[in-house]
Amino acid sequence: MRLMKSFGGAVAAIAALTSGTALAQGLEIVGQPRLGNMGFQTAATELARDLQGLDHMILIIISVITVFVTALLIWCIIRFNQRVNKKPATFTHNSPLEVAWTVLPIFILVFIGAFSLPVLFKQQEIPEGDITIKVMGYQWYWGYEYVDDGVSFESYMIGAPATGGDNRLTPEVEKQLADAGYTNDQFLLATDTAVVVPVGKTIVMNVTGMDVIHSWTIPAFGVKQDAVPGRTAHLWFKAEKEGVYFGQCSELCGLNHAYMPITVKVVSEEVYAKWLEAAKGGDVVLSNADIEAYSTVKVAASN
Repeated sequence: MRLMKSFGGAVAAIAALTSGTALAQGLEIVGQPRLGNMGFQTAATELARDLQGLDHMILIIISVITVFVTALLIWCIIRFNQRVNKKPATFTHNSPLEVAWTVLPIFILVFIGAFSLPVLFKQQEIPEGDITIKVMGYQWYWGYEYVDDGVSFESYMIGAPATGGDNRLTPEVEKQLADAGYTNDQFLLATDTAVVVPVGKTIVMNVTGMDVIHSWTIPAFGVKQDAVPGRTAHLWFKAEKEGVYFGQCSELCGLNHAYMPITVKVVSEEVYAKWLEAAKGGDVVLSNADIEAYSTVKVAASN
């Protein structure tokens, strides 16, 4: 049985790699920027889907307006140029036309606002969280505190160039990535410790800066919040799919701003409960072996 389980895991890993989907720490990497790709990352929350839908709708509206105005300009150039229209018009205004180009943009803006304001309110109205995490931005790393559970840790980019390490993909850094379950594609994205949250639970994050302004961002979640010293701001999300999600400090915060990534691991409730138990004892790293062991416990309990 154990042999079949190991064989099945190996087949799944090979299939994931050959299909271009990397695995890290036993989890699929879902929220990662891809070289040469355009568009948004796969939405992993309702907030992200709302934002992406709003963006697509506005893009269609803008495209229609751009095509219309461009066509109108071309028509005016052809119809009213000096060669074709030798006698210029003498009128000074056209009241119906002026009313139309004033009222129509108002209707367009009201239409956009009717869809965008609910999305904005959904982001800003913070629900009661199942888990509350305090996020602290430092030059140039992140600190996290699970407010209700007494767990806290700091998160550095693997290789840690912002704090004296090397910003090149050296053999030593490659080994650190491999030991943590990542590939070289995750260099500059992966951190030595990650925020771990359970899938399907409402996560509220209280964000602040400890020195200068930072910004905590996970594109696949549709969240971005400035971390301002002396103030506490809030964001929330509910991840719908297990996996690894990457973000980045999105506020220019100094010399090593580029080396301040964010890693979030969304796991099952069972794995989260086991990780939290271990984290309370000081072991905050969720490794591939941990996920396998916790999942084995889950299977054994269900049997």
